[in-house]
Amino acid sequence: MNVKRSGQKPSSRPPSSSGAAAGSPLKTMELTPAARRRKRGPPEKQIPDKVAALLPESALYTQLLEFEGRVDAALARKKVDIQESIKNPPRVQKMLRIHVFNTFANQSQSGTQKEQAEQPSWSLKILGRLLENGTDSDRPSLTNPKFSSFFKKVTIYLDQSLYPDNHVILWESSRSLALNEGFEVKRNGDKEFTAIIRLEMNYMPEKFKLSPALSEVLGIEVETRPRIIAAIWQYVKTKKLQIPTDTSFFTCDPPLRKLFGEDKVKFALVSQKISQHLSPPQPIHLEHRIKLSGDNPVGNTCYDVLVDVPFSLDKDMSNFLESLEKHREIDACDEAICSAIKKIHEHRRRRAFFLGFSQSPSEFINAFISSQSKDLKTAAGDASRIAEKEHRSDFYNQPWVEDAVIRYLNRKPTAGSDAPGST
Repeated sequence: MNVKRSGQKPSSRPPSSSGAAAGSPLKTMELTPAARRRKRGPPEKQIPDKVAALLPESALYTQLLEFEGRVDAALARKKVDIQESIKNPPRVQKMLRIHVFNTFANQSQSGTQKEQAEQPSWSLKILGRLLENGTDSDRPSLTNPKFSSFFKKVTIYLDQSLYPDNHVILWESSRSLALNEGFEVKRNGDKEFTAIIRLEMNYMPEKFKLSPALSEVLGIEVETRPRIIAAIWQYVKTKKLQIPTDTSFFTCDPPLRKLFGEDKVKFALVSQKISQHLSPPQPIHLEHRIKLSGDNPVGNTCYDVLVDVPFSLDKDMSNFLESLEKHREIDACDEAICSAIKKIHEHRRRRAFFLGFSQSPSEFINAFISSQSKDLKTAAGDASRIAEKEHRSDFYNQPWVEDAVIRYLNRKPTAGSDAPGST
């Protein structure tokens, strides 16, 4: 065989924290009017500072929370990276081996009388397969792209004198719905000739052929636009051509001056300026002699071409993303943590309550009754009453006061009828 090579529990309402042992009982208890109930949010795992002061061990817990936050952020970034890599998988270079050969049938030189009664014919076949570890496997891989996916256009030229009506056969990927493992052209005929095959590669991302001047500077012939720009930047960096006073420009040495025609060039304009030095890559040119005698099939020549193949880990990455979405064990731990913090809050509130009572029982009870009366007024719908108005004389000059006093006096003898001295 001849081988040719081509280039991501609702929490309890946090209670108010207690003060130190010193201070008034009111401050110790932190009795306040009942707050409005808010909609429950996500689990709250943070321990307030005043609670942490009572629990020195909470410092380690806080460190663990910070570490958990960093881990969650890293996982979120990695998840985004994996999603992007699934959309645009990286590519690796592999060798595509192209087989070109022909078969023939019903030629006059051989065959039975029945076969000779049919028209002589031949078939030109173009097949290809990716080499695995440098070897050609007999069985096609289910994970590798099909042969036709590597080409944008395939053109086959037959001898025009033998086939004047359809001597050019054209296949275009944009007009073909299905991918194929190869191409086959079949015609009737008994004349030998040379077929010309032109294969235009389907580069993803698109590659360009560099002009001689640009190729001389960078030392590459065919490459993608981003890699060409990166190579120019590396050239400027290696040659220390960047202007220190204005880093957005670089000085052109003789090869770059010949390329761009300027003494200095702005980095932002490099992509625009190299466009005139880029052109579509030349198609692969193959020739095959259609032979109609001798060994059948005819042709043992192979052509090796470097191609970019998607390095796909879709299944593994998708399984990893699915595992990130399953938080049953983590959710159970979060529920346990939130339950423990809720108990800590309850115990701290009880401690503040009994500590305030032990320091000054009478003041504590008065403060407690005052707080509860405010809560009772709020629950009874008297939240709009302002206590300051009750201390002003104008408040008792209102029309309803006289009627209220009469009602109060009429009710008082009934309540005290059993008292000594009553008649």
